[in-house]
Amino acid sequence: MIARKAAKALAVLPLLYAVSLPAHAAKTETAIFAGGCFWCIESDFDKIDGVLETTSGYTGGRTENPTYKQVSAGGTGHIEALEVKYDPAKVSYEELLTAFWHSVDPTDAGGQFCDRGESYQTTIFATSPAQLKRAKASKKALEKSGETNRPIVTPIRTASTFYDAEDYHQNYYEKNPIRYKYYRYRCGRDQRVKEVWGPNAYKGIPGEH
Repeated sequence: MIARKAAKALAVLPLLYAVSLPAHAAKTETAIFAGGCFWCIESDFDKIDGVLETTSGYTGGRTENPTYKQVSAGGTGHIEALEVKYDPAKVSYEELLTAFWHSVDPTDAGGQFCDRGESYQTTIFATSPAQLKRAKASKKALEKSGETNRPIVTPIRTASTFYDAEDYHQNYYEKNPIRYKYYRYRCGRDQRVKEVWGPNAYKGIPGEH
């Protein structure tokens, strides 16, 4: 009798162990976009449901561990960019691409809005072969759509090392809301995006702009 009770108790243990295990974390994927000032693109992408975390930083260049001063001065090859961690069960890479295209001026090869030069160029950095294929397809579809009558000049590149920007740049729009809003307005970002995209400006990004 005692032996049977012991056997039953042992049989229950695997079930109890399984119930006590934490649920598997949701699958997370990473995308990297350069869209001019990273303060602004971070503010925009944080509004998208399914985006879990955003980090402003530098990528695409030659200098290791670059600083903002070095990147903004030019010569490092780095571009201000945003690393986006997202839940693909809630938002697809294609939806992020749509949001990216419609929140920048991809017809401008010299920078973005009031920010000029190499470090402010738009670029899509693909973090996998699948992303590279999908980003190129997205660009091709956009060119055929006729949404803009100027050539799309944003390059699509394979991602390289991403370096986090200094702490004061992270979530700048939340830490310094007045300065951020003033900068964004004076730089003409929203005005130009609306000129380029018309009613499709900020497509895929909730909220007013």
